[in-house]
Amino acid sequence: MRQKTRVKIAEPARIFRLPKYEDIPDVGLYLEQTVKYINSYFESFDSMNLTASMVSNYVKKGLVANAVKKQYYRDQIAYLIFIAVAKNVLSMENLNLFITMQKESYTTQKAYEYFCAELENVMEYVFGLKDTLSTVGEDDTEEKVMLRNTIIAAAHKIYLDCCFDVIRADYESDD
Repeated sequence: MRQKTRVKIAEPARIFRLPKYEDIPDVGLYLEQTVKYINSYFESFDSMNLTASMVSNYVKKGLVANAVKKQYYRDQIAYLIFIAVAKNVLSMENLNLFITMQKESYTTQKAYEYFCAELENVMEYVFGLKDTLSTVGEDDTEEKVMLRNTIIAAAHKIYLDCCFDVIRADYESDD
């Protein structure tokens, strides 16, 4: 693979950052606003985008709490951001179990902050922006090991999707 292609592939991961927990709106967003807000963080990664019907389905399946007066708040949005990433590698049943386990072990804020730090850590590694994975967090629970492996699997899928997008664009520009 050409060096120029590698740089194109890595660029979305270089600039990728999720909102800090306290920066997630807690004023209440309607369904379409919630979807637009979440998708704005995943613009470079189409496989992580959500639709309004997906969000409604996650609520119906109990992965996310019901909207309050048709509005979604910080905790619900944090869960939806996690689901946007994990849905690519976990079944609905396993997503539900994962969220249930998290609720028994950590607050939504702590779990979300760890998820974001680990996702950014793994994305940089998988996209070749650093040579080793950093240690994230202080404790070493089974849930954290499972989360890291979920994120690693998702990051590899995202990386491959980006590779194929860049290569496809290169082929199309050569035509």
